[in-house]
Formats: sequence, C-alpha cells, structure tokens
Amino acid sequence: MPRSSSVFTNLPANDADRAREPAPVADLRTRHGLFRIHVFTDGATGSEHVALVAGDVFGQERVATRIHSECLTGDAFGSLRCDCREQLDRGLERLAARACGVLLYLRQEGRGIGLANKVRAYRLQQEKGLDTVDANLALGLPDDCRDYGFAASMLRRLGVRSVSLMTNNRDKISQLSRAGIPVVARIPHVIPPGPLNQAYLETKARRSGHLLYPNGMPGA
Repeated sequence: MPRSSSVFTNLPANDADRAREPAPVADLRTRHGLFRIHVFTDGATGSEHVALVAGDVFGQERVATRIHSECLTGDAFGSLRCDCREQLDRGLERLAARACGVLLYLRQEGRGIGLANKVRAYRLQQEKGLDTVDANLALGLPDDCRDYGFAASMLRRLGVRSVSLMTNNRDKISQLSRAGIPVVARIPHVIPPGPLNQAYLETKARRSGHLLYPNGMPGA
C-alpha cells in the first residue's frame, strides 16, 4: 500500500499554509486502473484540488506527472470543441500503465477565467469568428491565467522529488521549475485532432506556444 502523505516534506512555510489535506486518502478504482485519491484544500482560496496517485511516489525521482486543469464542458459533457477529455483519459491510462505516477486535477476552469466567462468566450467565437485567445482578450481577460504554484505544493506534500512532466505546454514546465519542482524530462501528450477542434489546437500551437506539431504546423 502506498504511504500516506500525512507529513510535510521539505515544505516552505507558505506552502504549508496553503496545501491542506482535510479528507483521508482512499482507493479509487477507475476504468483505467487503481489510484489513490487525495483532496487538497488551498488555504488561500478554499478551492479543492485532487491528486490521483498510482503506486508509491513518496521520495521518488522522475515521477511521471500530468497536470490537468478542470474543463467541465469537455471532461464531464464530452464537448468536441477541445481535447480536454481525451487528454484526461489518456493521461490516466498512461499513468496506470506505468504503475507509478501522479495526475493533479486543478480547479482552474476555462484556463483560469471561470465557467461563466468561458461560455461568454464561446459565444464570441461562434458569433464573431474569434479564436480562443482573441475571445478572451475581447472580454478584457488574459488568454491564460492558470497558476501552477499550488500544483508544486501538492507534489511536495506527496513527497515527489522531481517529475517527468506529461505536457505540451512550456508554461507548465517553467512555472513548476520556478516553484521548486525539478522537471527532468518532458513526455509529449499529443491527442490527434478531430474535425471540430482542429482550429482550437492550431491556435494553442500558433499563439500559445504549445508543442503539438513536432513536424511543423499544418499547411506551413
């Protein structure tokens, strides 16, 4: 049985104040495999975030890690506008197969702008043909305001020493590194595009710098 993360491990004082785990950990059997579920409460915001842990990661180096930000429309409702649900499922599948890894599920809906603003951005995309970046900017919002500092706090609480990060997003790598979690490798996590999310994915690559097309952008 994996060890509980009931003891803080080299946590800075500000992390110890924020990263709280009031609920007991428990087994969670999914269609992808068996995980341990940990619920962390951000002491600064009151938001609850989840870690799904495969195997024993305490004290381990190069732990395969996926950070997934909440997407209600994709994760729960199966929206075809994005690849979020496929990324979540594929991440859990890959971690279960490795038998040692962590998926962090962060409550940062709509790249941090919230569900209501995300739907407002959807409408601008539908009515004015804006891409995801320009729709956010038209609402006076950042194109991406996600913060991965709390993810670093969660990983420290779990006793993870360094990670192999499953991501296409350079910003996750730089934010985790600045927060003191060594990212020793990047594991590409590319989902093949569908007819309804091709433009969305191309915008992520072209305007947000996501590493989705190792052989170059389509049509380039």
